[in-house]
Amino acid sequence: MTTTEDVLDHHLDAFTTQDLDATLDDYTDDSVIITNMGTFRGLDEIEDLFAGLFEEFAQEGSRIELDQKTVEGEYAYIVWNGETPDNDYEFCTDTFVVRDGTIHRQTFAGRIEPKA
Repeated sequence: MTTTEDVLDHHLDAFTTQDLDATLDDYTDDSVIITNMGTFRGLDEIEDLFAGLFEEFAQEGSRIELDQKTVEGEYAYIVWNGETPDNDYEFCTDTFVVRDGTIHRQTFAGRIEPKA
C-alpha cells in the first residue's frame, strides 16, 4: 500500500520537474482541489490548473522552496514559497487528503504578489 508520504513525495517530485502526466497520476476523476482561484474537479480541470502553473514556473528565473512538510495519517500539509518573473509566492500552503494511493482532496492558499 502506498503511504500518504509516498504520494506527497511523488507529487512534490512531479511538480518540481513539471511532469504533468506524473502529477495527474496522483489524482482521479473524483479528486477536488479547492483554491482561492476556484475549485477544480476531476482530471480535466486539475490538468488545466497544473498546466498553467507549470507554464508560469517554467520561466527563466523561477524558483520554488519547500519550507515545511507534515504528514499525519491520511493528511499531509506543506508550506512553501517561490518566485516567477510574474509573481512572488511569499507564503503558500497546501493540505492534502490521501486515500487509496491518490490525492482525494487538496486545498491551497497563498500570499501571491504580482510583480509590477
